[in-house]
Amino acid sequence: MEMVDVVVVGAGLAGLRTARSLAEQGFDVVVCERRGDLGVGIRTTGIFVRRTLVDFAVPDRHLGPAVRRVVLYPPSLRGPVEVVSERDEFRVADMEGMYAHALAEATAAGARVRLGVAYPSTEVTGRFTIGADGARSTVARRLGLDTNRRLLIGAEEVYPVGGGGTPTFHCVVDPRLAPGYLAWVVDDGHHAHVGLAGLPERLSAPLPKLLRAFRAGFPDLPEPAGPVRRRGGPIPVGGVLRRIACPDGLLVGDAAGAVSPLTAGGLDPCLRMAELAATVTGDYLRTGDADVLRHYDGAALRARFRVRLLLRDALSLVRGPAAAEAAFTLLRTPPGRSAAARVLFGDGSFPDVPARL
Repeated sequence: MEMVDVVVVGAGLAGLRTARSLAEQGFDVVVCERRGDLGVGIRTTGIFVRRTLVDFAVPDRHLGPAVRRVVLYPPSLRGPVEVVSERDEFRVADMEGMYAHALAEATAAGARVRLGVAYPSTEVTGRFTIGADGARSTVARRLGLDTNRRLLIGAEEVYPVGGGGTPTFHCVVDPRLAPGYLAWVVDDGHHAHVGLAGLPERLSAPLPKLLRAFRAGFPDLPEPAGPVRRRGGPIPVGGVLRRIACPDGLLVGDAAGAVSPLTAGGLDPCLRMAELAATVTGDYLRTGDADVLRHYDGAALRARFRVRLLLRDALSLVRGPAAAEAAFTLLRTPPGRSAAARVLFGDGSFPDVPARL
């Protein structure tokens, strides 16, 4: 069996970004990915927020048109709340292209990526293991780290559309369709992403059936102009896990619970935590000082999300359409619109992390 400095498990954006950063520091890094093709099994909608686009070199060729307009709908779909930003707030990525780009960057930096290799592997082992293997992380369990226990389950359809109109992010809050979360349509004029997610124990029917019901009842849904691709999977919304590092390894991305508890956005935190993880891992491997790992403190990161965790609890308590309709009465007021704009367009999606410790 081959011994290397670091084995990264999972070739999503978090894993590939961490591998690239460690390889740039001169470490021998191997990425193990059980999928044989990174274009298969994509789960994320691929929404990049403004703050990510400002702070990271996200390739423009893989991004759709900018979205500034968000429309929030109650269960009745009557009296929606529209919030429009003066800035470009969201862009939806072609995630297949984004993964290919991240793979090329990691490989160019010197990381070796092995597709079709599951963890644990009989081919390679490392001095340190980084779990970037998703919401139900095998690495977390094997290293005795915390695991995600609060999950939504989501399903989505993606297809090209004819274009025209204002790029818009539609969000429908209806606990009958999406208990504890929402249904969405992101139409940027090039592609439509139509999906929903909810607490699995409270879903009233299988996700494909609920998605069909949503499609049938939503009047602003664009018609497909090409083939439909389907996605789905678990979304951790319990906040960053407290214990995400030990002397044998650490967790990044969904495996670490690095997803906004309220909005379920995970691409911004996955990139920021990947940078921090690579910094901490590099310093630890160079010094052998386990005290370095305290800089990768999930409890400290989690503390930054107290308000959003409370809002997550509040959203989970909305169990009927009447309560959702009542909440929209408040959203239609100036303070309600201001609060919605702050959540949707705010700069505090995830804490800044140091470039070096």
